[in-house]
Amino acid sequence: MIHALALIFLCQLAGEALARWLGLPVPGPVLGMGLMLVLLSASARVAALVVPVGEGILRHIALLFVPAGVGVVGHLDRLGPQAAALALAIVISTALAIAAGALAFVLVARLTDSVDSDD
Repeated sequence: MIHALALIFLCQLAGEALARWLGLPVPGPVLGMGLMLVLLSASARVAALVVPVGEGILRHIALLFVPAGVGVVGHLDRLGPQAAALALAIVISTALAIAAGALAFVLVARLTDSVDSDD
């Protein structure tokens, strides 16, 4: 488990280093995730090591939202004046994300020639 976590964090660190070193407008963790994808695709041994740990992290992903929630509550006095703008941004971005997901689903369904079967 320690080795898998170390590999996950090393990929994130490598992504962060690449983003800063090359001055890329992409967040380092995104580059690290791409690096992890390459490693998982290239080696079944790495996949066998990392997948169980990743599944364990995903089972408890709700715990990762606790620090963000505490941060928001800790800064409510600063967020108060922008509450209407924040609420509007959240509603619009949520609607756009749902629409983008639905559009991606439709496009993939068309590309794979998926058809509904009424059994």
